[in-house]
Amino acid sequence: MSLYTAKEIMEVIPHRYPFLLVDTIEELEEGKRALGRKCVSMGEPYFQGHFPGNPVMPGVLILEALAQVGAVAMLSAPQWKGCTAYLAGIDKARFRKKVLPGDVLTLETEVIRSKGPMGVSQAVATVDGKVVAQAQLTFTIGTQGKEEGASEGQV
Repeated sequence: MSLYTAKEIMEVIPHRYPFLLVDTIEELEEGKRALGRKCVSMGEPYFQGHFPGNPVMPGVLILEALAQVGAVAMLSAPQWKGCTAYLAGIDKARFRKKVLPGDVLTLETEVIRSKGPMGVSQAVATVDGKVVAQAQLTFTIGTQGKEEGASEGQV
Protein backbone atom coordinates (compact mmCIF):
# COMPACT_ATOMS: atom_id res chain seq x y z
CA MET A 1 0.00 0.00 0.00
CA SER A 2 1.39 3.39 -1.01
CA LEU A 3 1.77 6.21 1.48
CA TYR A 4 1.39 8.78 -1.32
CA THR A 5 -0.21 8.37 -4.73
CA ALA A 6 0.72 10.65 -7.63
CA LYS A 7 -2.09 13.02 -6.60
CA GLU A 8 -0.71 13.27 -3.07
CA ILE A 9 2.85 13.71 -4.35
CA MET A 10 1.62 16.70 -6.38
CA GLU A 11 0.36 18.24 -3.13
CA VAL A 12 3.96 18.24 -1.84
CA ILE A 13 6.08 19.06 -4.93
CA PRO A 14 5.18 21.34 -7.88
CA HIS A 15 6.04 18.86 -10.68
CA ARG A 16 3.31 17.90 -13.14
CA TYR A 17 2.98 15.59 -16.15
CA PRO A 18 5.08 15.01 -18.17
CA PHE A 19 7.77 15.96 -15.65
CA LEU A 20 6.38 14.24 -12.56
CA LEU A 21 8.61 11.15 -12.57
CA VAL A 22 7.40 9.42 -9.41
CA ASP A 23 4.21 7.33 -9.25
CA THR A 24 4.11 6.44 -5.55
CA ILE A 25 5.90 6.98 -2.27
CA GLU A 26 6.10 3.70 -0.35
CA GLU A 27 8.22 4.71 2.66
CA LEU A 28 8.79 8.10 4.24
CA GLU A 29 10.76 9.51 7.16
CA GLU A 30 9.94 13.23 7.07
CA GLY A 31 13.05 15.31 6.47
CA LYS A 32 15.27 12.21 6.28
CA ARG A 33 14.49 9.67 3.56
CA ALA A 34 11.90 8.36 1.17
CA LEU A 35 11.42 5.40 -1.12
CA GLY A 36 9.30 5.78 -4.22
CA ARG A 37 8.47 3.92 -7.39
CA LYS A 38 8.21 4.80 -11.07
CA CYS A 39 6.59 2.37 -13.50
CA VAL A 40 8.37 2.98 -16.79
CA SER A 41 5.97 2.57 -19.73
CA MET A 42 6.51 2.65 -23.47
CA GLY A 43 4.18 5.68 -23.52
CA GLU A 44 6.78 7.94 -21.87
CA PRO A 45 7.30 10.96 -24.16
CA TYR A 46 11.11 10.76 -24.07
CA PHE A 47 11.10 7.32 -25.72
CA GLN A 48 10.09 8.95 -29.03
CA GLY A 49 13.64 10.20 -29.42
CA HIS A 50 15.72 8.24 -26.88
CA PHE A 51 16.24 6.04 -28.86
CA PRO A 52 13.91 5.17 -31.76
CA GLY A 53 13.73 1.38 -31.97
CA ASN A 54 15.83 1.02 -28.80
CA PRO A 55 14.00 2.83 -25.97
CA VAL A 56 16.19 3.63 -22.94
CA MET A 57 15.21 5.94 -20.06
CA PRO A 58 17.67 8.87 -20.02
CA GLY A 59 20.03 8.79 -17.04
CA VAL A 60 19.38 12.43 -16.23
CA LEU A 61 15.68 11.61 -15.82
CA ILE A 62 16.52 8.78 -13.43
CA LEU A 63 18.49 11.32 -11.37
CA GLU A 64 15.58 13.77 -11.58
CA ALA A 65 13.21 11.04 -10.32
CA LEU A 66 15.57 10.43 -7.39
CA ALA A 67 15.65 14.18 -6.68
CA GLN A 68 11.84 14.30 -6.70
CA VAL A 69 11.69 11.49 -4.14
CA GLY A 70 14.18 13.41 -2.01
CA ALA A 71 12.08 16.57 -2.38
CA VAL A 72 9.03 14.70 -1.07
CA ALA A 73 11.06 13.57 1.95
CA MET A 74 12.29 17.08 2.74
CA LEU A 75 9.11 19.00 1.98
CA SER A 76 7.04 16.63 4.11
CA ALA A 77 8.85 17.95 7.20
CA PRO A 78 6.73 20.61 8.98
CA GLN A 79 9.34 23.40 8.69
CA TRP A 80 9.51 23.04 4.88
CA LYS A 81 5.82 22.55 4.00
CA GLY A 82 4.84 24.91 1.19
CA CYS A 83 8.44 25.46 0.04
CA THR A 84 10.15 24.29 -3.14
CA ALA A 85 13.24 22.06 -3.21
CA TYR A 86 15.80 22.71 -5.94
CA LEU A 87 18.47 20.37 -7.23
CA ALA A 88 21.75 22.23 -6.69
CA GLY A 89 24.35 19.62 -7.60
CA ILE A 90 25.08 16.08 -8.67
CA ASP A 91 28.22 14.24 -7.58
CA LYS A 92 29.50 10.70 -7.96
CA ALA A 93 26.78 9.78 -10.47
CA ARG A 94 27.06 6.30 -11.89
CA PHE A 95 24.80 4.45 -14.30
CA ARG A 96 25.06 0.68 -14.01
CA LYS A 97 22.28 -0.73 -16.21
CA LYS A 98 19.77 0.45 -18.80
CA VAL A 99 16.21 1.23 -17.69
CA LEU A 100 13.69 -0.02 -20.26
CA PRO A 101 9.93 0.12 -20.81
CA GLY A 102 8.25 -2.30 -18.41
CA ASP A 103 10.80 -1.77 -15.64
CA VAL A 104 9.69 -0.63 -12.20
CA LEU A 105 12.23 1.79 -10.78
CA THR A 106 12.64 1.77 -7.02
CA LEU A 107 13.98 5.17 -6.00
CA GLU A 108 15.53 5.72 -2.57
CA THR A 109 16.95 9.00 -1.36
CA GLU A 110 18.41 9.57 2.12
CA VAL A 111 19.73 12.85 3.53
CA ILE A 112 23.30 12.31 4.73
CA ARG A 113 23.96 15.88 5.89
CA SER A 114 22.07 19.14 6.05
CA LYS A 115 22.36 22.63 7.44
CA GLY A 116 19.40 24.94 7.29
CA PRO A 117 17.81 24.84 3.84
CA MET A 118 20.73 23.03 2.18
CA GLY A 119 21.72 19.40 2.21
CA VAL A 120 23.25 16.40 0.51
CA SER A 121 21.50 13.10 -0.05
CA GLN A 122 22.60 9.66 -1.16
CA ALA A 123 20.33 8.41 -3.92
CA VAL A 124 20.04 4.92 -5.39
CA ALA A 125 17.75 3.64 -8.15
CA THR A 126 17.18 -0.10 -8.56
CA VAL A 127 15.24 -2.42 -10.84
CA ASP A 128 14.49 -5.92 -9.51
CA GLY A 129 16.95 -5.31 -6.66
CA LYS A 130 19.84 -4.43 -8.98
CA VAL A 131 21.38 -0.94 -8.86
CA VAL A 132 20.82 0.94 -12.12
CA ALA A 133 21.97 4.39 -10.98
CA GLN A 134 23.34 6.15 -7.92
CA ALA A 135 24.55 9.63 -7.00
CA GLN A 136 24.97 12.19 -4.29
CA LEU A 137 22.46 14.98 -4.81
CA THR A 138 22.86 18.45 -3.32
CA PHE A 139 19.64 20.35 -2.72
CA THR A 140 18.49 23.70 -1.47
CA ILE A 141 15.05 24.63 -0.25
CA GLY A 142 13.62 27.94 -1.39
CA THR A 143 11.92 29.71 1.49
CA GLN A 144 10.67 32.76 -0.43
CA GLY A 145 7.32 33.88 0.90
CA LYS A 146 7.58 31.69 3.97
CA GLU A 147 7.99 33.38 7.33
CA GLU A 148 9.57 30.49 9.18
CA GLY A 149 12.54 28.54 7.93
CA ALA A 150 16.23 28.28 8.59
CA SER A 151 18.81 30.76 7.44
CA GLU A 152 21.06 30.08 4.45
CA GLY A 153 24.00 27.81 5.18
CA GLN A 154 26.82 25.89 3.59
CA VAL A 155 26.78 22.11 3.39
